[in-house]
Amino acid sequence: MRTGRYQGRWRPGRGVGLPLRLPLSFRHSLADREHPGLRIRATWSWESLTPAQRMRLLDDPDPAVREAARDGSWVLDPERVEAKLPSYGLRGKPFVFGTCALSPALVEQCFADGMVGPLARNRHAPAHAVARLARHPEAGIRALVATRPDLGPDLAAELTKDPDDDVRMCARLHPFSRTWAEYDMLHRIIGHGPDCTCPITEPDPQPSPDWFAACAASGEPVLRRVAASWPGLSAELVGALARDEDEGVRIRLACHHPLAPPSLLLDVFVTRPAHRPHLLTLPAFPRTGTSHLVGHPDPQVRALAASDPALLDPPVEDPGESVRQAAAANPGLASDALESLLANPRTAEDAAANPSLPVPRMHALIDRCLNDVPTLSTAAQH
Repeated sequence: MRTGRYQGRWRPGRGVGLPLRLPLSFRHSLADREHPGLRIRATWSWESLTPAQRMRLLDDPDPAVREAARDGSWVLDPERVEAKLPSYGLRGKPFVFGTCALSPALVEQCFADGMVGPLARNRHAPAHAVARLARHPEAGIRALVATRPDLGPDLAAELTKDPDDDVRMCARLHPFSRTWAEYDMLHRIIGHGPDCTCPITEPDPQPSPDWFAACAASGEPVLRRVAASWPGLSAELVGALARDEDEGVRIRLACHHPLAPPSLLLDVFVTRPAHRPHLLTLPAFPRTGTSHLVGHPDPQVRALAASDPALLDPPVEDPGESVRQAAAANPGLASDALESLLANPRTAEDAAANPSLPVPRMHALIDRCLNDVPTLSTAAQH
């Protein structure tokens, strides 16, 4: 199970460039902007530009843009890639082997160095290398190859009979991997377990809405997980996936789709602690209707229930500190209960933040705090 993923791209001699949170469509649009500095930025993502954009940048009226385009175009020139590889060192090899057009010598170096994982994803890998990877002794490599859009029918049929379950599953998905964008989206999900918190970044480019809808209706759980991870899925399909028999589908829907029902968000919160920090940030996460969980064995779940304003008797004596603090901040507390909590150092801070605290009592607490602050001269003496 993967729980993290390298998100950036390292290139020697360059800063962080455009923030990763910017949509890829914006980055691509830089190639057609009026300001030459923005067109220069576009050359930094040369391999993701369209052929027409590349040609325009290579013939740009600005000499600095033309120079940047010639510099950026090396990633698709096997001879220049081979010449540039030593400057990247070990840290940069995965980028080169996984993204650039490779010479025959570099393809052989991938196998010799045991760095075949990036090569298995590389859309520029030659057919003879793909065939070799399809019969690689590591099942994970064969699984990467099994969904490649350029996989020939003979190899695709061969991998459907692979001895490894995951490889056979990936081979079944091959009809859903007709483009590299679809391939990329599949492998953002394949192999990631239910507690994976990897961010689902924007594909480059993004598959069509019809493709995601077809994934949602598929009998393969992995494809339904892919659909559940796309925030543009229709409300009708969201409703169906919210009741999906596969837990992974329900978890991904809860974490990634803005229309996921609040009841599903609560279910995932209770059953999957890894996702709790993220779920609590979602606008649809329920803040009421949780009082039935006040006796749950997990103190984090009890703390959520203790903050429910509909709870008749918040558990201010719960053995869990976080539960007591949540109960002390519950606006449903009676004023006399608040007074006792204000007198207890363990709950005073949360009780003081309780929104139902009367305004005169609030001012009295503030005045007391101000009067208790030592003067500068007193503090200096100590």
